[in-house]
Amino acid sequence: MRLSGKTAIVTGAARGIGHAIAVAFAKEGAQVVICDRDEVAAVSAAKEIGSSAIAVAGDISSDADVEKVVSSALESFGKIDILVNNAGIGATTLFLESSREEFERVVRINLTGTFIMSQAVARKMADQKSGKIINIASLSGQKGGVGRSAYGASKAGVELLNKVMAVELADYGINVNAIAPGPILTEVSKTMHTLETRDAYHRLVPQRRYGEPSEIADAAVFLASDEARYITGHTLNVDGGFLAAGLLFPFDPKTAKKIGEEK
Repeated sequence: MRLSGKTAIVTGAARGIGHAIAVAFAKEGAQVVICDRDEVAAVSAAKEIGSSAIAVAGDISSDADVEKVVSSALESFGKIDILVNNAGIGATTLFLESSREEFERVVRINLTGTFIMSQAVARKMADQKSGKIINIASLSGQKGGVGRSAYGASKAGVELLNKVMAVELADYGINVNAIAPGPILTEVSKTMHTLETRDAYHRLVPQRRYGEPSEIADAAVFLASDEARYITGHTLNVDGGFLAAGLLFPFDPKTAKKIGEEK
């Protein structure tokens, strides 16, 4: 019960990683606000958790919707201790084929939406002199992945925003950290990832597998807890070793040949 007595807003919490985080927070004793554009799915997710959760439909790129989410959290629970900026959209389009409209839409939701929600919540946290903000970044914001010009740029922006927020909000007792997931097995990845994409991840991730949403949720619980009180401005990669990996290939020193040697 590491989050007992805490109130958390989790965006994009109707399914996938956001849902896993909301469930994990509730199990640790938190009251949870399920924020999602899909109102029906958000209500269903809140019912699954029980009386400690409420659902609020909202688009994080809309100022009016963000204010509604924040006011609903305060009306229901009286305070906001934790914010998880998980809501976002993905796109896999080659750079030369990307439209300006698609690029701006991804950045508006993933980056600008994180800014709008964080600012609205941080103002309340600043008044109470405490709070934890967790931004869901991505490996795509750290590596130059094929088809990730819009998504990668938006998530790289989230990582830099994470650092600035951590520095500026420290005086208010607010910790700001990010989680950068590697490939995670969600309904979205099951439909968006091609067989080639899956084969590439299995080859490039040292643990040779996709992660589970619950593994991201475990990291979020830690960063939201008092155990992480001296951690701020950090991006925690939960990626099976993907970022750390360099050249990966089977190597046997007994049979390895040097360049120029006969095969």
